[in-house]
Amino acid sequence: MAGTDFRGHSPRHWGLFLVLLILGAAVVILVGWLPRHKREEKIDQEAQARVDTVPRVQAVRVEQAPRSNELMVPGTSQAYIEAPIYARSSGYLSQRLVDIGDRVHTGQLLAVIDAPDLDKQVSQARSTLRQSESNLTQMQAQLHLASLTWDRYKVLVAKGVFSRQDGDTQEANFRVSEANVRAAENTVQANRDNLERLIVLQQFERVTAPFDGVITARNVDVGALITAQGSGLGTSDQSVPGGTQSAAEGNNAGSSGALSSNAAPPTGGTQGGALFNIASTDRLRVLVSVPESYSTSIQVGQRAQAFFDATSSHALPARVTRTTAAIDQNTRTLLVEVQVANPGGRLMPGSFVIVNFVQVQSRPPLLIPGESIVVRDGRSVVARVGENNVVHFQPIVIGRDYGNETEILSGLHAGDIIARTVSDAVQEGGKVEPQIINTQQQQLGGQSDRRPSTEGRYGDQALTNQGSTGAQQSKQSQGGPSATSGSGKDANSAAPTKR
Repeated sequence: MAGTDFRGHSPRHWGLFLVLLILGAAVVILVGWLPRHKREEKIDQEAQARVDTVPRVQAVRVEQAPRSNELMVPGTSQAYIEAPIYARSSGYLSQRLVDIGDRVHTGQLLAVIDAPDLDKQVSQARSTLRQSESNLTQMQAQLHLASLTWDRYKVLVAKGVFSRQDGDTQEANFRVSEANVRAAENTVQANRDNLERLIVLQQFERVTAPFDGVITARNVDVGALITAQGSGLGTSDQSVPGGTQSAAEGNNAGSSGALSSNAAPPTGGTQGGALFNIASTDRLRVLVSVPESYSTSIQVGQRAQAFFDATSSHALPARVTRTTAAIDQNTRTLLVEVQVANPGGRLMPGSFVIVNFVQVQSRPPLLIPGESIVVRDGRSVVARVGENNVVHFQPIVIGRDYGNETEILSGLHAGDIIARTVSDAVQEGGKVEPQIINTQQQQLGGQSDRRPSTEGRYGDQALTNQGSTGAQQSKQSQGGPSATSGSGKDANSAAPTKR
């Protein structure tokens, strides 16, 4: 049939089939592939936008604290004189006449030691002295006889009655007798000195007070074995009371909650240890660490104020008596001794004290938020935003910790911009968009109106380099104090609020 193909379909039918096939393919493309393609393009565009977008970070401007003519530093009070009382004779304690808290006077009897061995040594020394004195008398008699014999022989030898050999023999006997007398005299003197030494030791059986004061520790009781060799059995003295080392350690003592040995003195077993501790409390010493920037303003004789917890807000007059005249290279502070009168004994040694120095001048420190500091490769750094908003991790040297703020000794300048917190978006050499916020450092003040907080010195430590040695070790390697925050008793921590 004309107008049809070999299968019986007309060309018109074939054209319609092709049109329907093309339309179906277009529908499939529009419904399936095209939306997916657009989604992928949108995702790629958003990803590229994120790559090209500069991250926004909160930033702060480094500023100096306002000037202040006051400086308040925490410290711990000490007795003006404090001494442990040791035994000088060995024996058993037969009498104990004082206890902790008792006030004693110079020469007052504190305890009596029964030392029978020492008493026997004194008796034996007396007998030895008498024996040597008798021997001296015998040597003196022999010398007298030798002298008379030599005088006679000198005349007889001159007349030829005896030979010169006989005369020389008698002269030698005389010289030997003289030497024997001198040796006997020396023996008598040695025995007398030994007796006097033992008598002096025997007097130490009576333990007396070396000065007026109060008994702050009692480590013995009746029947305790007392030795004078310092064997260290029993109570041990870890530091000399009144020393600067014990003062520095005293600010951090007791953190573990352990009771003081003074509160529960042992009974017996103090062989070689101190029997008592006596403290003179008419005046108290307060050792404080003054920051290096204020060291030139502290002078001997300078007036100050002392705030004791026991006296609440009442300020007591104090005076600077001495300084070490050297800066501690580890803490960058000057050790200063301030004395406070305590005539009634109302103030007790070991109390927490706030010392307020007035009329001091110094260069205000640079302060930044503590959370801005992170550790990279064992060094304390901050993310400083430089030209073109490029980030650079700037090494710094940390000073004192005020809780929310930290003092910077070097590495930054006033006006520098740093990231408040360091996140993953802040990278070395990367660009950021800083949003400077007000940290209210102006209202937080300087030395005289800060109170330590419980926050740590450093910010998010989870962001620190895994290879670093830690914040505290980094600070010690840079000459800064240990990372202690919120203690309120560390001489290098923030000073409390002015009262």
